[in-house]
Formats: sequence, structure tokens, C-alpha cells
Amino acid sequence: MSQRKTHIQRGMALLIVLWTVAALSLLVTGLVQSVRREVKLAASSRDFVVADALGQAAIHLVLQQLVAKPEAVSSLVQVDTLFQGVAMKVQVLPLSGLIDINSASEALLSSLFVVVGKRDSADAEALARAVSEYRAQKNGRGQPRGFEAIEDLLQVPGVVYPLYAKLKSLITADYRGSGRVNPLAAPSDVLVVLAGGDWQRALQISQARDAGQVGVDTTSLNANFIDSASTKRFRLVARVPLGNGAWLLSSRVVDLGDGAKTGLPWRTLNVERRVEPALSKG
Repeated sequence: MSQRKTHIQRGMALLIVLWTVAALSLLVTGLVQSVRREVKLAASSRDFVVADALGQAAIHLVLQQLVAKPEAVSSLVQVDTLFQGVAMKVQVLPLSGLIDINSASEALLSSLFVVVGKRDSADAEALARAVSEYRAQKNGRGQPRGFEAIEDLLQVPGVVYPLYAKLKSLITADYRGSGRVNPLAAPSDVLVVLAGGDWQRALQISQARDAGQVGVDTTSLNANFIDSASTKRFRLVARVPLGNGAWLLSSRVVDLGDGAKTGLPWRTLNVERRVEPALSKG
């Protein structure tokens, strides 16, 4: 009996030791994985910060070129920029090429909701009317409150985030011009709106403009939606590689005619950053 009891005690002790070793192994494995995740996260954060600094540096180089130009930039252009050995493209987009949610007509807004938002005509017209009514409401000074930022569009009844996400790169609240769009300054998706959803015609206009063609034919676009206005307000977007196949889009909205308060030849209105994921190989 004494020997049997001793064997049982040894067996229990061995079992406890094995369980302890297993628990410690799981704990160590968890700690290792946690450290690896933290290291990976730190490296990713560092890459993001470095990429953003490169993008903003590229944007400032292009801004200096814009200020030095004797003629105003009135068309969407891509500028190849090299900074610290990193090649980047900076898109220079006059805000006259975007749809101004503060002054665009209900007809233009309705076309935006139909073509980009994929809403039916009745729903699009109702949304356009809601936008018009929202921006016309009076503030405390008795003035139309308008939209201070494009995110304010989410305050309009019926504008949900998935819809806003489709529109955000095509709209502005910083231009406040005639309410019409300069097609030579417009990105291709805005041209599709101006063409009533005709992607082929919009592509032809975009290609002709980007090739530097003189006298681009825009007669197929809705004449009520377009004009040839120029502006001193621009959105500059630098596309910076992140090293894992993804890209950082670092953007800045500036006013080249209002920099007295900052001591620079321009005033920054807005700064944004977003990551463009790597393309799937599947």
C-alpha cells in the first residue's frame, strides 16, 4: 500500500509538472506572438509616417513650382517628383474640377447621385433637394449655413456613409464658385457625371486632355453643368509606395492666393491621408 501510494504521488507530481510546462509553453508562445505583432505594428506605423513625410515633401516641391509659374494652372495634371530617391506622382487638381456641394445645382447633384451613387432618378432627385434645403438653412447670423466640409454631407437626411464614401473624392466644400465644373480640371469620374453616365465619352475627353490636346471637344457634356472657370484653390495628392504593394495617398487642399497669415505663398485648407491597399493577385 505504501509503495502504491508513493507511485500515485509521483504520478500526480509528474502530471502537475507536465501541466505547468504546457501552461508555460502556451504563455511563452502567446508572448512571442504578441511581441511579433507589436513589432510588425510599429514597423507599419513607421512606414506610414515616413511615407506621409515623403508625400508632403513632394507636395511642397510641386507647390513651389506652381507659385513660380507665370501662368495659372487650369487643368488637371500629374507631376513626376523625386525626393530622397523616392519617385512619386503628385496630382494637381483645381477645385473647379470637382462638384461643389455648396453651389451645385440640384440637377447636377441628382446626376451625381444617379451615376456614382447608383440611385434611381426619383431617389436621386429627393437627395439633391435635401442637400439644397440643408445648405440653404439660416445660421445664427441669418446667412445660409452651407457645408463647411464635405463630411457635413452626412448630416443631410438620406445620405448614408456608403453613399458618401462613393462621392467623397468627387466633391468639394472649399471652392464656392459658379456651381458648375471645368471639365479640363475634372477627374474621369466627374467627367462621367457630366456626360450623364457615358463612360466612353468621358474617357475620350480625359485622354485627349491628358495628352495635351488643344481644343478638347466637350460638347457632348451637359452644357448646364460646365464652364471654363479657373481657380487658385487646388487639391494636391501624392501617391507614395509603402513597400508592401500598398500606397499612401497623402493630400493637401490649398489656396494659392491667401497665404499672408502663414507667411507662405499659400494657405492650407485641409490635409488628409489614406491607404490604398495592394492589388489582389487572386
